[in-house]
Amino acid sequence: MERTDIVVGYDGSAPSRAALRYAVSQARLRNAPVRVLAVFDYNWRGARFGGAEELELAVRQRIETMVEEAVAEARAAAPDVTMSGTARLGSPGQALLEAGRSAGLIVVGSRGHGGFGALMLGSVGQHVATHAQCPVIVVRGKVDTADGPVVVGADASDHGEHTLGVAFEEAARRNARLIAIRAYDLPAPYGVMAMGTMPYDPVELKHTQAEALANSVRPWREKFPDVEVETLVAQASAGRVLVDVSSSAGLVVVGSHGHGAIAGTLLGSISLQVLHHADCPVLVVRPVAS
Repeated sequence: MERTDIVVGYDGSAPSRAALRYAVSQARLRNAPVRVLAVFDYNWRGARFGGAEELELAVRQRIETMVEEAVAEARAAAPDVTMSGTARLGSPGQALLEAGRSAGLIVVGSRGHGGFGALMLGSVGQHVATHAQCPVIVVRGKVDTADGPVVVGADASDHGEHTLGVAFEEAARRNARLIAIRAYDLPAPYGVMAMGTMPYDPVELKHTQAEALANSVRPWREKFPDVEVETLVAQASAGRVLVDVSSSAGLVVVGSHGHGAIAGTLLGSISLQVLHHADCPVLVVRPVAS
């Protein structure tokens, strides 16, 4: 059975409230129910002594009230969306991962603390985006650019075609324009050559990259003929280009490699850079199950 539920992490903070609003908007687009999940932990030193049960009960009641109020507010704003809420004891990241096993999408907020830190993704958001079994949207930056284009990095990786397909689906669902980006580096010898003839033609190199991008996009154009598509080829860092374009985008779509033991291996440096610095929500696409 297809998993459609949208799970959203909620703790009452401004980023989590933005995530809930965004999850509701996605539920309308996907005709899916929303599950609000608030996870609390009272694992401080005093909790190991007497009165731990009373402490847990008091905290649980407060969190449950917070969830009930959030669900009621969201339901009043979107009565057509089915919503429920749960409060549970545990680790927020692990609880969201467990909930995501039976969900079609997880939505989390991006936690910032002002200045440069406000650009950065919190540890829970990165953990969920890295390890979830379903797609994850990290809500960050300007979340009110609903009419902005869907942006996707179209690379030559094994997972790239699937990521591109998901981006087309999102653009079609939102009735939005799609911008497919292919960024490339100059061949290594260029950086160490002080003088002399370059071992390649820069114009031809860019043409080759543009042709490869056009070939990648072509079958998806045919499958989604109503989606307006723009292709962009840039000799630059892919992460930097995606971050720059995100300032006017409604969503950036990136892929997860889905292998390896550490976050950098699972997501890759480009995806991590976008998750930490994009100025709009970011969708992390999971690999196709083999």
